[in-house]
Amino acid sequence: MKPYRKLFFLLFLGAFLLFFTTTPLIAQNRKFTVVIDPGHGGKDPGAVGSSSKEKDIVLSVGQKVGKLIERNHPDVNVLYTRNNDSFVELNKRAEIANKAHADLFLSIHCNALDRKRTSPQGVETFVLGLHRSKDNLDVAKAENAVIMYEDDYSVKYEGFNPNEPESYIIFEFMANEFLAQSVYLASIVQNKLVSNSKRVNRNVRQAGFLVLREVAMPSILIELGYISNRQEEVYLKSASGQTSLSNSIYNGFKEYKREHDKKSYVFTNAKTSPSQTNVSHSSTAVSAGKEYRIQFLTSSRKYDKGASVFKGLSPVSYYTDGQTYKYTYASTTSPEEIKTSLREVHKKFKDAFIIEFVNGERVK
Repeated sequence: MKPYRKLFFLLFLGAFLLFFTTTPLIAQNRKFTVVIDPGHGGKDPGAVGSSSKEKDIVLSVGQKVGKLIERNHPDVNVLYTRNNDSFVELNKRAEIANKAHADLFLSIHCNALDRKRTSPQGVETFVLGLHRSKDNLDVAKAENAVIMYEDDYSVKYEGFNPNEPESYIIFEFMANEFLAQSVYLASIVQNKLVSNSKRVNRNVRQAGFLVLREVAMPSILIELGYISNRQEEVYLKSASGQTSLSNSIYNGFKEYKREHDKKSYVFTNAKTSPSQTNVSHSSTAVSAGKEYRIQFLTSSRKYDKGASVFKGLSPVSYYTDGQTYKYTYASTTSPEEIKTSLREVHKKFKDAFIIEFVNGERVK
């Protein structure tokens, strides 16, 4: 090899090795950032119970969650959209998270029903998407109504009116690269709230929240319970209730962070072999897909393959919801394909409808 070529080769090799030995350290040393978003505040009380306000409860719980993270995870940077009784516009909340290049966004709220109606109780955790039920739409309407406290909200949010169902069409089949991670986090947090805090399970749900639409990271919106339910309001405003809820949310965060760190180690550790990296990446790509199916039949009975009750539909799969079997047909990542399939299924099952799965979890 000629001297100048040898020198060039050595310089190139040195630069190559320097990049691949220092890049993992940079990636590993970057602080994981979580933004905690206590809803409402200041002139916006949020939902109002008989003796409490949503803005106070969620601020207390949010601060407790933040302190738990700071105490146990020195590698995590905790930011708040508000840490006092101040009013923060929805787009400013998202701006705080986006400017910080945050890794997670946790928005915390309380639910409520009109006092003329009997209030349910229970926790539910939302991810961004189009509502699949009136209940989900009602929750989104209530939380999005905060923009009406803002000046020029119709201009700022491009004509969005939280009280008009037509405005929510923008969330239909919205592309969201963080949906898989959001559903995973939502499922963990929901499970912790139900199992650890012993709350009534109202499931992981999907709806059009403006604050989630604006953030560029995995994000969830937690409804801690119904402030309009007298029994649940007592729990929500109690010190013990808020401590339990914050511990459950923290435990969900901790589990998510542990899995995040495992994947980060695989992708950033210079000692990892290429085959290990490829296997992990392939697994992640497969599990992160969003899937559409058509649900056409619900039964307490488990049917065999090719049962006459399916009216010739094949192949048919099912998932369980408690003691109920819910049968589905078709599976695709394409919204257009599933709509075409739905038209065919409607010829046999008029009540069939499209459902969504992310990471094998049904999104309601």
